[in-house]
Amino acid sequence: MAHEKKIYECSECGFESPKWLGKCPQCESWNPFLEKIAKNYTKNKQKKIDTQPVSILEKNHLDEQSKRIPTRIKEFDRVVGGGIIQGAVILIGGEPGIGKSTLVIQVAGLWAKNNGSVLYVHGEESFHQVKERAQRVNALHQNLFMFSSTDMSDILSSIDTNQYSLVIIDSIQSVSNPEVDSLPGSITQVRECTYELVQKAKQLNIPMIIIGHITKEGYIAGPKVLEHIVDTVLYFEGEGKHSLRVLRAIKNRFGSTQEIGVFEMCSEGLKEIADPSAIFLQERPVGVSGSIVFPMVGGSRPLLVEIQSLVGKSRIPQPRRGVMGLNSQRVSLLIAILEKKAGIFLSDRDIFVNVAGGVFVDETAVDLPVVISMLSSFWDLPIASDWAAFGEVGLSGEIRRVNGARIRLNEIAKFGFKTCIIPRIEPSDIPDKAENLQIISLENIKELNQLFENREKSHE
Repeated sequence: MAHEKKIYECSECGFESPKWLGKCPQCESWNPFLEKIAKNYTKNKQKKIDTQPVSILEKNHLDEQSKRIPTRIKEFDRVVGGGIIQGAVILIGGEPGIGKSTLVIQVAGLWAKNNGSVLYVHGEESFHQVKERAQRVNALHQNLFMFSSTDMSDILSSIDTNQYSLVIIDSIQSVSNPEVDSLPGSITQVRECTYELVQKAKQLNIPMIIIGHITKEGYIAGPKVLEHIVDTVLYFEGEGKHSLRVLRAIKNRFGSTQEIGVFEMCSEGLKEIADPSAIFLQERPVGVSGSIVFPMVGGSRPLLVEIQSLVGKSRIPQPRRGVMGLNSQRVSLLIAILEKKAGIFLSDRDIFVNVAGGVFVDETAVDLPVVISMLSSFWDLPIASDWAAFGEVGLSGEIRRVNGARIRLNEIAKFGFKTCIIPRIEPSDIPDKAENLQIISLENIKELNQLFENREKSHE
């Protein structure tokens, strides 16, 4: 027997409340609660299980099922850990128009050519739209089957009827279960449909790729719910007007979350970038203040990106702060450290910080380049184009060591940079390839500010 009762669910994060609330206590959004009917089912009799516990050392057919299948897109395989595991469910999120559907149709085309039949479920676009995109990216193949449906029961029936080696859902917000009393795209529908798809993928041991839309805050709709359900969560990032795209793993049960893949959007689809450092630096201006190169480490591969800052006199009572590609709270912290520990008064200045190329940097090693770029713009002193920097800045103004110093220095020396500002490290940490690189080791930001003050005096 089922007993029905009314509850209220947040349309943004899925939080449930027995009564209506004006503000969600979990995601803090206003007026998000919608009424729904919840059913409590009485407990059934305990069922007899068919499987039995086995020793972890026992070898069985699961060993062969855990092998990775490459997609033939090296940047995609790098992010997911070398290939897709059978039975794994991958969730890809990103802003509208960023290239999610283009990426998965390219994966589908190569998979159909090399690994077997693929089911592509499209609920938002027509058959002709998807076929036109597949033709543009050269993904047409007889093993690629299109299925236009938004009904979960029809999708599951199609998966059961035919033997597919890969299933793609584009997108999960367009799919709905008629047995669930909720609108398509709601948290309840997204959660229930994703759960059913995951169960089907595990049952049939086939990999599945699901595309998910993001909310206005930049997260996949129902992020905490879906992140716990699926095996891998990937974000496709980039500026809409910029051709570069970055694929980043937020969660990965079968590999590292440190790797990133770099693509370039062109008329023929997404093109892999084997040497992204050269792409990120090709439009870097020379002889301007507020610019420095930072060697970020994305997994096992370093990337050279440009950190830009603009510090100017504010004409309004409350100066403006703008941050793109970095943690805004971290930048505010660095501004406070500069004022307290280096004596640089920035409270009356407009400050804008940007990572060129649409890349998001989330490691503390970018602290020192951000501080250098802000000081360069504040003093209006250009930094030489062959200079780079990396290091973490502590609350006391000290400059701390970071991981991957040897990898970063190798990448800097590879591209012909002459000078690098870093924390104090042991001489053994400097690789042989960087022997011709001038190393400026600093202990705190006071020493860094003195460098700029001395340069300003010599400039005068």
